[in-house]
Amino acid sequence: MTDAIYHPTTPEIAARRKELAPHTHEAFEAFSRAVFAEGALPEKTKQLIAVAVAHTTQCPYCIQGHARLARRKGASDEEIMEAVWVAAEMRAGGAYAHSTIALGELAK
Repeated sequence: MTDAIYHPTTPEIAARRKELAPHTHEAFEAFSRAVFAEGALPEKTKQLIAVAVAHTTQCPYCIQGHARLARRKGASDEEIMEAVWVAAEMRAGGAYAHSTIALGELAK
């Protein structure tokens, strides 16, 4: 991660977020724990989904955190990279699909 663009997350920043909105912070953390808990999908699969979504939303903090968590849940480097490629295809697919809008205008 490039420090010149994105500042590293620190314990002080995390504490300040919690201090400014403690109830919302706890609700978000509880929601996150529930979402990533073992369920119909195993935790590893959920983390691989998160890796792909993080690349689609282009959140460097999420990319870093969920790649790390995916590995901790047993994902291989190859699985993580495949998740990244799924995200790349989905972003490209969105541009391709939206060409319908441009082509509709060209037909006028």
